[in-house]
Amino acid sequence: MPLNKACIDKHYPAVKAAVTLEALQKYARAYDHDNPFFFDEKQPGAIIAPPMFGVVPIWQSIVKVVTDPEVGADLLRLVHGEHDVQFLAPIRPGDTITSTAAIRSITPGVTGETMAIEITARNQHDETVQSTTFTAFIRAAGGGRPDAEPREQDSEPVEPLATVSQPIAADQTFRYAEASGDVNPIHLDANVAKMAGLPGIIVHGLCTMAFCSKAVIETVCDGDPRRLRRLYVRFVRPVLPGQTITTRIWAGQEGQPHKTFKFETVNHNGRAVIRSGIAEVAA
Repeated sequence: MPLNKACIDKHYPAVKAAVTLEALQKYARAYDHDNPFFFDEKQPGAIIAPPMFGVVPIWQSIVKVVTDPEVGADLLRLVHGEHDVQFLAPIRPGDTITSTAAIRSITPGVTGETMAIEITARNQHDETVQSTTFTAFIRAAGGGRPDAEPREQDSEPVEPLATVSQPIAADQTFRYAEASGDVNPIHLDANVAKMAGLPGIIVHGLCTMAFCSKAVIETVCDGDPRRLRRLYVRFVRPVLPGQTITTRIWAGQEGQPHKTFKFETVNHNGRAVIRSGIAEVAA
């Protein structure tokens, strides 16, 4: 059954989540990021959450949408297509984050449908800390990834500014599931993953994106996560535990107050897992 287009612009009740030091540090460890801003209280401004930690307090808002029976999404065929997040203010231990979600679009295609969900997260001071667009792709029977997947030869022709290789541990999906709250069985149970047409357990798309954020922060942000202001990715192929991913970063547009960088992440075979990546960094 197709998604219910009558749900476009449907708004969902707000969800509140408390941020603890333990939770934000567990999230950082789930993707092997030991940046001092997340662990050392002597850092300027004290401890802050990893930028991608913002998915944790908004996760239940996303779940409300994708499990809404009125929408009609088949969760076994649902994969993460794109993710775009603006980091507007740091999230800190002790914050209470209130998130609200709305469906912005439902678009049919040859191999499936896409649904764009907009989520706004505010802290206890009513300050917007993050603005996110989560795009889900619901595969048709026998369908693959979204129709607009670029060709393999579309990689950047120039030498990258930075290249970062990162191994994915055998237990990565289990650690990330516990830290993020995303316990979809395709990341934890090989039998369920195969029922969904996957080769086995796959790494959470947002875990792969968190690894990309680490690569960006430690290179073009000079290790300062506060400088990362936006991250956009397009997921084109799943990552499997035990693989090594490599993120290549290129210079984009110079601008004020942000510089834009482009990036791409490939697996151990050199095949893209993330394309069209964009990082905006405070100048």
